[in-house]
Amino acid sequence: MRALFIGGTGTISSAVSKLVVQNGWQLYLLNRGNKTDRVPSGAVVLTADINNEAEVLRLIEDLKFDVIADFTAFEPTQIQRDIRLFSNRTKQFIFISSASAYQKPLSHYRITESTPLSNPYWKYARDKIACEELLILEYRKNNFPITIIRPSHTYGERNIPVAINGKKGSWQVINRIIKGKPVIIPGDGNSLWTLTHNSDFAKAFVGIMGNHASIGEAIHITSDESITWNKIYDIIGEALNVEVKKVHVATDFLVKCQADLEGGLIGDKANTVVFDNSKIKRLVPEYVATTRFDQGVRLSVKYLLAHPELQIEDEEFDLFCDNVVKAQQDALMYFKSI
Repeated sequence: MRALFIGGTGTISSAVSKLVVQNGWQLYLLNRGNKTDRVPSGAVVLTADINNEAEVLRLIEDLKFDVIADFTAFEPTQIQRDIRLFSNRTKQFIFISSASAYQKPLSHYRITESTPLSNPYWKYARDKIACEELLILEYRKNNFPITIIRPSHTYGERNIPVAINGKKGSWQVINRIIKGKPVIIPGDGNSLWTLTHNSDFAKAFVGIMGNHASIGEAIHITSDESITWNKIYDIIGEALNVEVKKVHVATDFLVKCQADLEGGLIGDKANTVVFDNSKIKRLVPEYVATTRFDQGVRLSVKYLLAHPELQIEDEEFDLFCDNVVKAQQDALMYFKSI
């Protein structure tokens, strides 16, 4: 069996690439070759910019695939490009969408694949919805063999999931915890969130590859473990052997302080999400997520602390946290004084 991954070295796709090769697939990775340390032994790297269609066609002109998966498409124009490139070249085209595309706010707490797609708060999610619509139309009109996968918050050894972080990743939050500084949790911290280890995601994804019953379907892949944000931070603290100083701040206030937080919070993490995974379990009967968050995050903490190059300081976000915490404390002192 032969597969082509567009990308293949990210948080989600690197775990999938590793497992695909272990399962005996002939794997090609089409990317710019910037993350060679994440390429599994045995995979073939085709170095190119996917937007250079002539170069891509030259590289794959003699190849056909059982599966092509694009882990890097975020906008409809990129899907239109994929349709041009890969029509009649694969038995299955897998698009990695996002669970953030589901209805916000939810009309029912339990999310199935039939939950409406609508997210007025986040352009990223709306673009993913538009990509899905293009692919569904192409499937209906021209029998393009699509499968749509919707991951939720998926993490691996190189990253620790947090509720809010700056542009440089989550390290600054972890650093604040280590130093005993307060960290911001949106809302009261009691909304439920679902975190999935990338090794678990990979098991389900590989079960979908070449699975004829998944053609024309949209499927989310998540853990069954839903935890409050308060508990998530407590578990991170336990892995660091530090008590986390949590400061709860209203989500609306955070968005007023920094507008670009709206999509990731009101359009995503500020909502309770509980996923019904019966569809992926029906399509891949052996699938079960086996890595609890307390287990997975210990691996992430160990890896992050052992790799200083991943400990990227973010002074701008650190100052933002300090200012928000101080503003809330000052407001509280004012009301105590009157």
